[in-house]
Amino acid sequence: MTTELRRLRNYIDGEFRDAADGRTIDVVNPATGDVYATSPLSGQEDVDAAMAAAAAAFPAWRDTTPAERQKALLKIADAFEERAEELIAAESENTGKPLGLTRTEELPPMVDQIRFFAGAARLLEGRSAGEYMEGLTSIIRREPVGVCAQVAPWNYPMMMAVWKFAPALAAGNTVVLKPSDTTPASTVLMAEIIGSIVPKGVFNVVCGDRDTGRAMVEHPVPAMASITGSVRAGMQVAESAAKDVKRVHLELGGKAPVVVFDDTDIAKAVEDISVAGFFNAGQDCTAATRVLVQESIHDEFVTALAKAAADTKTGQPDDEDVLYGPLNNANQLKQVSGFIERLPAHAKVEAGGERVGDKGYFYAPTVVSGLKQDDEIIQNEVFGPVITVQSFTDEAQALEWANGVDYALASSVWTKDHARAMRMSKNLDFGCVWINTHIPLVAEMPHGGFKKSGYGKDLSAYGFEDYTRIKHVMTSIEG
Repeated sequence: MTTELRRLRNYIDGEFRDAADGRTIDVVNPATGDVYATSPLSGQEDVDAAMAAAAAAFPAWRDTTPAERQKALLKIADAFEERAEELIAAESENTGKPLGLTRTEELPPMVDQIRFFAGAARLLEGRSAGEYMEGLTSIIRREPVGVCAQVAPWNYPMMMAVWKFAPALAAGNTVVLKPSDTTPASTVLMAEIIGSIVPKGVFNVVCGDRDTGRAMVEHPVPAMASITGSVRAGMQVAESAAKDVKRVHLELGGKAPVVVFDDTDIAKAVEDISVAGFFNAGQDCTAATRVLVQESIHDEFVTALAKAAADTKTGQPDDEDVLYGPLNNANQLKQVSGFIERLPAHAKVEAGGERVGDKGYFYAPTVVSGLKQDDEIIQNEVFGPVITVQSFTDEAQALEWANGVDYALASSVWTKDHARAMRMSKNLDFGCVWINTHIPLVAEMPHGGFKKSGYGKDLSAYGFEDYTRIKHVMTSIEG
């Protein structure tokens, strides 16, 4: 007997559709390695249709009041809560994530973030109107940018979709969103929910591969392209968008330094850092996977971290004892394994370092010590459950090594010395600096980096403003 595969479809102009040419992609459950669904492999005709729908819907959605947009987003948040178990199940099948942790650690923040942007819709701030030239009054208008082409990643398919569509819709834009080709299921379900609340064409989902995303970014209709993905993908998007001067919003990954000084509480730091490094199988741009420890506590810290790794469990989504599930796909398993296989002779694997089982894409919690600043695994993003440890001598060396990578998204400092924490937070060249913690995010605060981690902010009023444009209106007051 064969099980019939689930058939996922695009959502365009208020209706579900197959790809115009009928092409599909197999969708694999990473916890089993089995194909469970097919998804459209959308081409130019599908992208054209979605962009046309979004463009047609834009004028009416733009002209809704902030209160109307707020009401729609609040309804979306309520509907997500009402259908939480469906969303959690779809996301877990997408990604292999533990059901329990998806229920407690992802769904509630998503709903909160939608509600935050619902409120932000009614709080667009600007400089006051005034007479800066005699007889003339100047006014600043904040307006939506137009149609937004958005590409979401596979590590947090639902949450990253929320980070994109919620501020865009709140500001009065319309959206064409593409999920990753490996994780379309939860996004298609979200389209069903959102589509029942907003007018047709306001929110569209186009499934497909990199060529689909490229067609979206190159399309003449969108005024803005937003992507969460690799540095290479971001560079390609920026280059493509430059041809018609599209606005671009890029979140491209990280290599977060975790700087642990010798006055910290080692047990507490190890406990928090191991969770922040291994959660979601380390598939997080802000994950605490590059630890720098002051030399006087290095050995003790490494021993404790290796034990924490050995005590950390990965496994199937319905196992309540696991911290994380599988890597997302076979290519990602190969990439993570490759970093460990290519380790230099001076590196030491303190824990893990191997695949777990022969079904699905599971990888053991891994700790590697003895590394040098120019090692591949220090300079490049692994995006897996691998924590590296380096030993530093003093604050100056810690800062030099922390900043000595191409990424600049997030970082953390672990110390009881307030003045040192303030110095480090000032000098760390990262979009976020946590002190004695790592990875918490709140809707009110911005998330975004510098250097090759991209530009633009997610979350917060800053993220909302990224989806607006500023217009100066000047009028004569003399009749």
